[in-house]
Amino acid sequence: MHRWRRRLRGALGMGLLWSVAWLAAGLVMLVIVGFGAADVPFPLFWALLGFLGGVAFSAILGVAEGRRRFDEMSLPRFAAWGGAGGLVLAAGLSAVVGPAMFPLLGVIFALAGGGCASGTLALARMAEEPAAPAPGPDAATGRAPGP
Repeated sequence: MHRWRRRLRGALGMGLLWSVAWLAAGLVMLVIVGFGAADVPFPLFWALLGFLGGVAFSAILGVAEGRRRFDEMSLPRFAAWGGAGGLVLAAGLSAVVGPAMFPLLGVIFALAGGGCASGTLALARMAEEPAAPAPGPDAATGRAPGP
């Protein structure tokens, strides 16, 4: 039970991280097309899509990669799983708006998913890097290191 709770927390975290990135894309779109162009504000709609895409990516990654750690995965493979998550999202949205939209949505969401997945892996690797030791007294001599 603890393992599933941890995976659920990870999926929700991934969804929130992706929603922030997609919210930024929605803000750009809002600036381009104007404030009155849609019933639902673009940033909110794109943030929702980003959340769903991040959760879908997390589920695909959990099934496909199993127990691998981030440092064991390659960036292209991680991006490919992100693209797959984007395709799943495009398929779900196409079921609502009509299958004729799938080719366009598939390309857009696959590219966005791959980009978000790459950014996610880059952030995870940066967080895992050990910090450089702080300069301090040498344990053997009790003096600060220096020339």
